[in-house]
Amino acid sequence: MARIGVMLPRDLPADRVLAYARRAEELGFDELWVVEDLGFRGGVAQAGAVLAATERIVVGIGILPAGARNAAFAAMELATLAQLFPGRLIAGIGHGMPAWMRSVGAHPASPLTLLREFTVAVRTLLRGEPGPPAGRYVRVEGVTIEQPSLVPPVVLGVRGPKSIAVAGEVSDGLLLAEPAAPPYIAGAVARLTAGAQVITYDVAVVADDGATARDLVRPGLVWIGEPDWAPHLAPLPFADDLARHRREAPSREAFAATLPDAWVRELSLAGTPDEVRAQIAARHAAGATSVVMVPAEPDPLAALPRLAQVLG
Repeated sequence: MARIGVMLPRDLPADRVLAYARRAEELGFDELWVVEDLGFRGGVAQAGAVLAATERIVVGIGILPAGARNAAFAAMELATLAQLFPGRLIAGIGHGMPAWMRSVGAHPASPLTLLREFTVAVRTLLRGEPGPPAGRYVRVEGVTIEQPSLVPPVVLGVRGPKSIAVAGEVSDGLLLAEPAAPPYIAGAVARLTAGAQVITYDVAVVADDGATARDLVRPGLVWIGEPDWAPHLAPLPFADDLARHRREAPSREAFAATLPDAWVRELSLAGTPDEVRAQIAARHAAGATSVVMVPAEPDPLAALPRLAQVLG
């Protein structure tokens, strides 16, 4: 089933978080994704709060950095949510942004090794099985969770081809951060096993006028010209031109403000309701099982009804 979700913005004031979650459910979104960015809010705490405040909507955590938690205690937290809210949780795990992980002393010498070991351990424990043999980073051998639950899907939020290959080997699927244009999705899907979940993020604005929507979405694209985002852009026919545009722009903000309209169409979910429906359909056709809209307007709660025009 092709699903459509929405992100809970990391900087939404705390007193609006539960209202946002309830409104997203009321409007008919299939999923609500919370983020764990250093200095904002914890992913597990947010997920627990919004699961308790809603009744139907599936809640995804995108993502928990592998280096930030002991694997056994991470599995306990996820198992608890899965026990309390069966069938409503998707757990995302990833490397975390390198600068953030270095700043807290948690960036490993081999991020891929840590990610693989952590994911295998968490999924093993969630199944109620004893922890696997100790590895280079993860040591939970023989640990068990005494009350196993309906096991939630565990997906990896990663970018590059090597990490995506690991996702195909040890997880239930993949979470692709924004921008996730169809060529990038298709390339990632080719590295996964059949039946894997593929969740994609893209900044989104829906308006009566498409050009207005694309102007409003531009601030959400300020970072995509930086080196960490190169894997997202490499499959696009204008990747070299976009890189040149970033080199020549005096700032990230100037880069985003002067992106050609045709590029903005490919790199976001921005336009009229019909235009955005078509963009979402193209992502589903490329292999995404869930397309998550990342609100780009200054007031995300007010924007939710406009984003929901694409549902149905």
